[in-house]
Amino acid sequence: MSPLTKLMFSLSLLLGTTITISSNHWMLAWTGLEINTLAIIPFISKSHHPRAVEAAIKYFLVQATASALILFSSTINAQLTGQWDITQLTQPTASLLLTMAVAMKLGLVPFHFWFPEVMQGSPMTTALLLSTLMKLPPITILFLTAPSLNPSLLTTMAIASAAVGGWMGLNQTQIRKILAFSSIAHLGWMTIILMYNPKLTMMTFYLYSLMTASIFLTLNTTNSLKLSTMMTSWTKTPALNTSLMLALLSLAGLPPLTGFLPKWLIIQELTKQEMSTTAMIISMLSLLGLFFYLRLAYCSTITLPPNTTNFMKQWYSNKPTNTPTAALISLSILLLPLSPTILTIT
Repeated sequence: MSPLTKLMFSLSLLLGTTITISSNHWMLAWTGLEINTLAIIPFISKSHHPRAVEAAIKYFLVQATASALILFSSTINAQLTGQWDITQLTQPTASLLLTMAVAMKLGLVPFHFWFPEVMQGSPMTTALLLSTLMKLPPITILFLTAPSLNPSLLTTMAIASAAVGGWMGLNQTQIRKILAFSSIAHLGWMTIILMYNPKLTMMTFYLYSLMTASIFLTLNTTNSLKLSTMMTSWTKTPALNTSLMLALLSLAGLPPLTGFLPKWLIIQELTKQEMSTTAMIISMLSLLGLFFYLRLAYCSTITLPPNTTNFMKQWYSNKPTNTPTAALISLSILLLPLSPTILTIT
């Protein structure tokens, strides 16, 4: 892909995201989502590998279906209420259709099947975009329509997402698939608190994006795609692998790292809403995710296999660690003491 083409598609991604998150009208939001979908497809399929082409086709079909459902939902609502405003979603059928459509776009259970496959077929940087930037517009739509959605349905989908994300991630050896199931589990945490504190959902998403970006950029630097190559990357960049271990533990939500903050606040908010049982269930389900995060951390730092790598110089990495990666890793590890400031800002 030429630099000019890459720049054009990157700007289209930013434009689509900006249109959706800043719009009040359903048609504008839908237009932004469509621009986003069409701009990311060349990034998914740029390697021309059969798996990449398959991932691009799967992504296009799922996103097109979800966009059609959003259009259908908004049209039903406008026909019955005369309102095209996103915040005026009052018709129950339209609300249900919108929940399904956004769940499909995000990869929430039971519409999650496409997400791990698309992540596995995409290059590492594109997988990063799919996990972070591409989820911002649908989450913004959920944020704007939160008062009109069905709390029981959202809670059921959230608990199912946390369960499936943790359970399915246990058996994986491909790192992109593991991070895809990690994303599904984190979306469960974001969705469960959406009805009661939408700002906390957005803060959780921002911190999740920060931690995921640092992990993806680190893995891209060490060129690790599966657990076996991750085990042998220690000899190339020991300091970076140590930082990766801490970032993974932060994503798992262990104190005193950054990832503990959103989980702590979500459990606190659920307890305030007299949903202690729900808080306990989703906390227990996060232990499934903790297992595979610990396995990743173990593979990245603690274990050194007896076999050697195929690299000519296994102590050398041709991709130097750049400043953004270092800054993101630092933020994804050390933000917990600044939690009062973060809460004030959000």
